This record gives sequence, C-alpha cells and structure tokens, in this order.
Amino acid sequence: MKLMNVEKFVRSRKVALLGSVDENGAPNIKAMLAPRQMIGLKEFYFSTNLSALRTQQYLKNPKACIYFFRKGLISYTGVMLRGTMEVVTEQEVKNLLWRKGDTRFYKYGVTDPDYCVLKFTAESGRYYKDFKTEEFEVK
Repeated sequence: MKLMNVEKFVRSRKVALLGSVDENGAPNIKAMLAPRQMIGLKEFYFSTNLSALRTQQYLKNPKACIYFFRKGLISYTGVMLRGTMEVVTEQEVKNLLWRKGDTRFYKYGVTDPDYCVLKFTAESGRYYKDFKTEEFEVK
C-alpha cells in the first residue's frame, strides 16, 4: 500500500462517514458529503451547522474518525483515519470553504452564525482491500 494511492482513493469518494463520541462515551456515526478541502491525508475540512448534534459532540470530545469506502461487485476497499475534530468559526476559514449554493442551508450567507467548519486532523489510519488490512501513521 502506498499512501499516495490511499490519498487518491479518498479524494475520489463523494461521501465520508464521520465518527464522534457522545456524552455517554458511545460512538456515533454520520454520513456527510466529501470534504470540501484536503491537505494530503493529514487535514480534512467539512462545512456544517454549529447547532448540529455532531458538532456539539466534537466541542465536548474532539476524538474522531472518518471513513471512506467503495463496494465493487466482488471487492471492497475502505480507509479509516483516526484523529481529532476541531470546530472552526473563524470567518477567514469559513470564507475559504463557502460555495455558491450554500445559501440554501445558511440563509444569512457565509456570515450565518450557524455556519461552521469541521477540521479533522488525522494521526493514524487503517487501509482495507481484498481481505488485507494495513495500519499506517499520518505525518
């Protein structure tokens, strides 16, 4: 497995599954659109609502994971990344992630107080393909 190939695979996915931890220590999972921006396999940026349940969970416990997968006819590929999630409300960052159609979710536009960015920073990962798994560190 080459990390370059893992990154290419992750970039090709249209959906990401985000994991969080609730107030009882139980894992939670949510499907979201693919990250708006990636810096290698280290940083991932998602747009979301500050009031969202998952966002509130990250504010209390930043432990997180994200998962990307592809199910073929006879094969399956998956990449899990473990790390931390930061809730970002700085306007500069929000401006960078904003897209034209986002006003349907945030009626006050890019300055909507409910609009925020989730920044995931990966520390390690696990790659699965064709009955083989491999752990890796993210640098």
